[in-house]
Amino acid sequence: MSMSSSPSPSISELSSTSYKPCSFNSGFADSQCFSHRNTVRFGTCMPRSQNQSFLSFEHIKTFAFNDYKLSNMELGLNTVSQVGKFRLRDGKAGLLSRDLLKTSNFGYKLGSVKLGYEAYKRNRDFVLMSRSVLTANNMVETEGNGGVGREKSYYDAIVIGSGIGGLVAATQLAVKGARVLALEKYVIPGGSSGYYQRDGYTFDVGSSVMFGFSDKGNLNLITQALAAVGREMEVIPDPTTVHFHLPNDLSVRVHREYSEFIAELTSKFPHEKEGILAFYGECWKIFNALNSLELKSLEEPIYLFGQFFQKPLECLTLAYYLPQNAGDIARKFIKDPQLLSFIDAECFIVSTVNALQTPMISASMVLCDRHFGGINYPVGGVGEIAKSLAKGLVDQGSEILYKANVTSIILEHGKAVGVRLSDGRQFFAKTIISNATRWDTFGKLLKGEKLPKEEENFQKAYVKAPSFLSIHMGVKAEVLPPDTDCHHFILEDGWTRLEKPYGSIFLSIPTLLDSSLAPEGHHILHIFTKSSIEDWEGLPRKDYDAKKERVADEIISRLEKKLFSGLKESIVFKEIGTPKTHRRYLARDKGTYGPMPRNTPKGLLGMPFNMTAIDGLYCVGDSCFPGQGVIAVAFSGVMCSHRVAADIGLEKKSPILDTALLRLLGWLRTLA
Repeated sequence: MSMSSSPSPSISELSSTSYKPCSFNSGFADSQCFSHRNTVRFGTCMPRSQNQSFLSFEHIKTFAFNDYKLSNMELGLNTVSQVGKFRLRDGKAGLLSRDLLKTSNFGYKLGSVKLGYEAYKRNRDFVLMSRSVLTANNMVETEGNGGVGREKSYYDAIVIGSGIGGLVAATQLAVKGARVLALEKYVIPGGSSGYYQRDGYTFDVGSSVMFGFSDKGNLNLITQALAAVGREMEVIPDPTTVHFHLPNDLSVRVHREYSEFIAELTSKFPHEKEGILAFYGECWKIFNALNSLELKSLEEPIYLFGQFFQKPLECLTLAYYLPQNAGDIARKFIKDPQLLSFIDAECFIVSTVNALQTPMISASMVLCDRHFGGINYPVGGVGEIAKSLAKGLVDQGSEILYKANVTSIILEHGKAVGVRLSDGRQFFAKTIISNATRWDTFGKLLKGEKLPKEEENFQKAYVKAPSFLSIHMGVKAEVLPPDTDCHHFILEDGWTRLEKPYGSIFLSIPTLLDSSLAPEGHHILHIFTKSSIEDWEGLPRKDYDAKKERVADEIISRLEKKLFSGLKESIVFKEIGTPKTHRRYLARDKGTYGPMPRNTPKGLLGMPFNMTAIDGLYCVGDSCFPGQGVIAVAFSGVMCSHRVAADIGLEKKSPILDTALLRLLGWLRTLA
């Protein structure tokens, strides 16, 4: 929409300045502008708030619709003809226009009105928000209502990013009655739990091991999130969570049945049977305590104190283990260094660090959930989870917008009130939830703002965990032996290489569970190994591509030697991703997959929750309590939705108790 090329005053300038009434002739009948705190009329159009004043029609071009909802709208060039109606939230209004809505390709349907060459189907009220929306050259891809609201309270929450944590937070809020807008940079939801398709293959972006996806207990958070929005997915049970191939020819299968796993592990370490039972028994004690509780925000005192009075023993159990790490607990019961190294490998899968640096609560959630509910793979691939949550969000009357690259969070008087996209569009809400990492949130989306003390403390205690080199391959089915497991962890060259770049390899073969993901007669191999972005920066394109091929060839050679003879000859498709790839597509600083403690942490004591020092801004995902992994980020999403719902009036809230609890939590974090 173009009305003039002359400069216009900012909203703040117009809001703070009073102007005398003026008249002008721009194709409007009886058009007038009035001073501050008076009605502005174009035909008949009334603002929702009384905070705007305009000097002339020219001044209105920057936000002609920013603060208006339109009804009885009439469009025309030389003559006025009615083409449809818009519902107004407050009062009645109409608009006469000559070319006010002219645009090259405005891809929205407004109420019953179609504008431009293409339109989206929708069935709810529409609010035009900003000039940048109206002047977009390309149609915006969106699911849901397609509406964008200028009024700050129009959305209850805006969620930046559609990873599992963000989607769980968004859907949980939506079912409580909140109006939510999720903004996703990419063309599909899911983030590192997304998918992509090539040459007949459907690849999982990240791990194919899905925790929290069973049909029982309180820690099946993915299942609960889907059910909350009326979605249900067909799943395939995985009989073996992971098959470890470790130094000294140590081979251990983690069977779905706990008794079978313990039997296999004790057969490898018969002299440590009591220690094995004791350590994993401690894990079960924590898991059972968590699994007995209704999981909500630990930052909300009414819930927290209520759970304590209902389940005091379970709450005290969790409080006791909160500052402890898995490695310390293991060493109380186990002496064999190789068995302790095995537990390091178990924890490395959970947190990308060894057991001494892995919080006991985080380890227990994963090490027990795989047996309690088991690992279940969604038919159609991991990406179906995010797709189902996104559809469920839309079903609840909320929205998700793709190709929406958020570049900054808008603050007003220190409060987060909206977001700005790379194309200039702006969206406003009561609360902003960032599913970006805390480094991206405070270092990029709030660039130029002073880093809050709490975030300084977090960044002193935690660093960005390295990223991964990933290799997605399609191979001929005959290369895999008949008894091949779906998931493998390979560490051949000594325990000291566990945490080194390219030291260990994780392999998923999801087509062993769901053959529909690949062409007939073929399997998918998804290989990933630890890698830092510094190892890939500063290379000319030719050298970068050559290095990708060289490193991938070395990794594939190791798999060929250890597991699958003739693997290289069986490859029919191969795509390699580096940390730079992950940074580009997942919008994660340095391609990181979450925080890693600088030193030995005190369990989860130092991990930040969802609230931030900035009013109205919340974080969700793997850089929040309880950390990395699908079940952990889903937990983060559930907690975040509850805290936000309390803050916007959808859940009970006690300001006095809030203040006391938040001070206590802040003090506890200083002990970490």
